[in-house]
Amino acid sequence: MCEYIRPITTQTKFIVLMHPKEFKKTKNGTGHFTHLSLPNSELFMGIDFSDNARINEIIGTHESFILYPSKHAINLSHKNPLAEKTLPLKKPMAIFLIDSTWACSLKMMRESKNLHALAHISFDSTKRSEFKIKEQPLEYCLSTIESTLTVLELLTHWKIETIEPTKFEAFLTPFHAMVDYQLTCIQNPLHHAVRFKPRKS
Repeated sequence: MCEYIRPITTQTKFIVLMHPKEFKKTKNGTGHFTHLSLPNSELFMGIDFSDNARINEIIGTHESFILYPSKHAINLSHKNPLAEKTLPLKKPMAIFLIDSTWACSLKMMRESKNLHALAHISFDSTKRSEFKIKEQPLEYCLSTIESTLTVLELLTHWKIETIEPTKFEAFLTPFHAMVDYQLTCIQNPLHHAVRFKPRKS
């Protein structure tokens, strides 16, 4: 699926925290796609990141947030997450993304003490996931790459990023190609190795 990656350059650093189950399960997961699609991103695999020197360095040198829909989360759909920060900002922005099931995400958040002080961000989900081969726990739940796209759109809305709309249109290309491929395998397993062109974004 790498040929379908359409990278987006951002000023914001994205950190993908991937649960070991996701890491071992497949290399075509949406967490991997998200990392490959964002040059200014880093990916870490684990559960407890408390003593991860690189992650602690990022937290110490960035205005760091974590995408997590808690009661106290800053809703990006309604508020600029940097609105209350003293300008000009001395630190670049970093957003942590958890790539895991909801149940495993809870454990990762609980075990990783260095994440506890990070401000939570969320958004109003107005889209339904296109992850047709995987059942989401609730209608508003999105995959990691779909959630990241929404975050990128909202950061651009608040002028934190300046990303051309055409970039957004192509961001999910590897995700759509993967879903289409899996559906093809299910419908016709004997031809699962046949290459195909992904749908137009």
